[in-house]
Amino acid sequence: MMELTQNKVKELFDYRDGALFTKGRTVDSLGRDKSYLNGKPAGCLDSNGYLQTKIDGKLYLNHRLIFLMFHGYLPKVLDHINSVRTDNHIENLRPATISQNNHNSVCRKDNTSGYKNVSWHKRINAWMVRVDANRQTQYVGYFKDLELAGLVAQEARDKFHKEYVNHG
Repeated sequence: MMELTQNKVKELFDYRDGALFTKGRTVDSLGRDKSYLNGKPAGCLDSNGYLQTKIDGKLYLNHRLIFLMFHGYLPKVLDHINSVRTDNHIENLRPATISQNNHNSVCRKDNTSGYKNVSWHKRINAWMVRVDANRQTQYVGYFKDLELAGLVAQEARDKFHKEYVNHG
């Protein structure tokens, strides 16, 4: 199987307003007529909420195809700056490390404090603030007041996560 290239993506798709649209293919790899797809939005949602598209029998995430189309290479990890998995505007995509991508995540659904990086510590009977940075957990402190813990967590994320910070 041939490696996907920038030219191949440009041959198969048009990019408009953060989305890919099919072009130029009238038959698929098995010779079946696919002309009805020309000009249609490419892809469907996967189980993780990302748009994906099949090319020559292999699934690709649309945001990775768009990045390749514009930049000519694929980084190991791509980050959606606004954390919206279906917002594939090129301005919303940036290369990242796994750690940076994790920094830009939203508050987990099972979070009980309502604040990222704040959890209840039973033994100490206080809210604990801890932030992951540089492959280490930074223990920031313990607080009786939840709102204060939330503010301290926000300051810690600003300090450690820099441009990949996400307070959501």
